Amino acid sequence: MKPAIRNAIHAFIEANRDAETRFLAQIVKVPSDNPPGDCDPAAALTAKLLEGLGFTVESHKVSTDLVRANGMISASNLIVRRRFGAGPTIALNAHGDVVPPGAGWTKDPYGAEIVDGWMYGRGVAVSKSDIATYAFALLALEKSGAKLSGAIELHITYDEEAGGEIGPRLLLESGLSHPDLALGAGFSYGVVTAHNGALHLEVEVLGRSAHAAKPFTGVDALEAANAVLSALYLWRRGLAAKVSAVPGIGSPQMTVGLISGGINTNVVPDRVVFRLDRRMIPEENPVEVEAELREVIAHAAKAYPEAKVDVRRILLAEPLMPTPAGEKLTRTLCVFASEIIGEEIKAGGVPLYTDARHYAKAGVPIVLYGAGPRTIEEANAHRADERLPLADLYKATEIVALTLAEMLGAD
Repeated sequence: MKPAIRNAIHAFIEANRDAETRFLAQIVKVPSDNPPGDCDPAAALTAKLLEGLGFTVESHKVSTDLVRANGMISASNLIVRRRFGAGPTIALNAHGDVVPPGAGWTKDPYGAEIVDGWMYGRGVAVSKSDIATYAFALLALEKSGAKLSGAIELHITYDEEAGGEIGPRLLLESGLSHPDLALGAGFSYGVVTAHNGALHLEVEVLGRSAHAAKPFTGVDALEAANAVLSALYLWRRGLAAKVSAVPGIGSPQMTVGLISGGINTNVVPDRVVFRLDRRMIPEENPVEVEAELREVIAHAAKAYPEAKVDVRRILLAEPLMPTPAGEKLTRTLCVFASEIIGEEIKAGGVPLYTDARHYAKAGVPIVLYGAGPRTIEEANAHRADERLPLADLYKATEIVALTLAEMLGAD
């Protein structure tokens, strides 16, 4: 790559720091909590802001039936396409939906307040910052004058917190996009080529209600559910013995995150429902993982034959593994990130699951990289006072722009 192109990219990003910061602040200020998942207002604002930057934006509204089936109220997928010449298409995917703020905030979760160089707000790190990163990286490329061979697409979707089924998966399966490579949202200090999968199961335990004065006349659903839960927690202890060979992944995990049931204090509970989250390391087979969990539940339930126990799959997100086709993108990101940040940036895995799996399943090699501090804990991701160092936003934007220029043969 000619020094003039590198210098032009750097100069553009430096000159547009304030513009990129304002862009990010504006999208943070519009709530896009999922649930409840009423995300069309946020998508409409993002489209308007992108158009203000000079992009042509396609807005693909998801049908009401699909949205409701996905547990949301409204969703649209945004695509920006920029073809520079013959060559591969690289898609950049970031999501604009966020988890609800929750309690404990010391800043307005929709305020985009900047304190000591950090911007605070729900979604500022995960992953509204990457909408800004990718948009301004593409702008920098356009303004650099580089002669490129290929195309870049921005895929901005609004259902990652609900599984990505009507976002990236729909874009790819409907034929709206056919990328050759993809880059997904990530953090600045690591290039991610692998991540965990996740299995969500809902367990329903049905008993028979009775007066608390004569509990023996009923079937206590909570007692049966307690036996199942105890068996699951005992089984969970063995997961620590499995460790992924991919750096950064660690061991499989299992969490029971939701539970509800009962009628009243003085009534034997006739129904208890709980949901569990089983994180799978890349080396695990999702079919075998689900079969094992179902066996643990069924075995525990045998002690309560009068109770009925049903298990329903809610979500299956397959793990992501590196592919040879993604090696050049990975290597290029690591080289430029190391140069710009001033320390060695390596490729590895994360114990999360992301929308990247939809691209991988469609045969599109994908790597994760974007704006963020060193860890999700430092970013307060999915916690109160989510935050992003703005210096990392500008660095990530330059790294992405340089990587895209290199991948598309900048002259």
